[in-house]
Amino acid sequence: MKYRIKTGEELAWLLDHTHAFQGGQVTDLHVRKQRLYDESTGRHITAGTTITAIIRYDLAVRGDAGLYPLTRVAKLTMAGATDFSIFEQEGADCSEIGTIHAETFGGRLRFWFDPHGELYVICDEAMLEEVSVPGAGRPSRTGMTEWTFQVPTGSLPTVKWLLDHLDRAGVPCTWQAGKRSPGAHQTLRWEGRLVPAPYRPRGSQGQPRSGGVLVQAYGPLDGCACVIALRAASPQDGATGRLFIALADLIARSFPGMCLTGDQVMDGEEWLGHGLDGQPAQRGASDQAGEVIRRMQPTE
Repeated sequence: MKYRIKTGEELAWLLDHTHAFQGGQVTDLHVRKQRLYDESTGRHITAGTTITAIIRYDLAVRGDAGLYPLTRVAKLTMAGATDFSIFEQEGADCSEIGTIHAETFGGRLRFWFDPHGELYVICDEAMLEEVSVPGAGRPSRTGMTEWTFQVPTGSLPTVKWLLDHLDRAGVPCTWQAGKRSPGAHQTLRWEGRLVPAPYRPRGSQGQPRSGGVLVQAYGPLDGCACVIALRAASPQDGATGRLFIALADLIARSFPGMCLTGDQVMDGEEWLGHGLDGQPAQRGASDQAGEVIRRMQPTE
């Protein structure tokens, strides 16, 4: 989801929509300055400053069956910054947000991210981009790699659609349907595990081991049509890692939307130019699958 914030009404909407980021945390902060060379003076002058804050915050949202937990990761880009303060005293941490304060004055925006002004920005306008993730009752297991894709309109893909397209991409898989637990999120529609095929579990008697990619489909969620969440329990396993990337690329190429990897919020096109860690993807064994996916039609 993307929202432009320029007017007082739009700023009021931002504070209402995010609940003023109450209890949130600034997980990443970037300052980007543009400079131009002035030939008349022979000096570089500042042509614009953009400050980007990644904010993770939790809240409760009311659905048809009552309240349910939700986590949002927002990228707030503040463009045309003319005055800002980023200051942390030794031993202090201003990343925790009690409640954000904001106002408009003279056609500009003013943000305070903490009560003491250690993080303070005056800018021309702001852009909010965010991905909503179903809130968990407990944190994910250590070492689990996660990727979440939010689709604004349309309908959820079926398991058969995933299996057929992965098979065409040269990444055949088997599907292990999961049972819905009593504590499952109320917007969960289906879940299960995709396991690379042929799969030869290590150990005796052919007992399955933990592996593959857990796929969970939610919807509708927080104003979007659906959310697809991937979790790789053993990303160090080569086959699982290749499946994870192929599956994420397939979803990003086939549907419009935003994705969340770690604390990075990006649109589908931006994801397709990056690897799992947010760095430019390297050519590797999964390239053939990626080339096949590129030639696929978005829907059937």
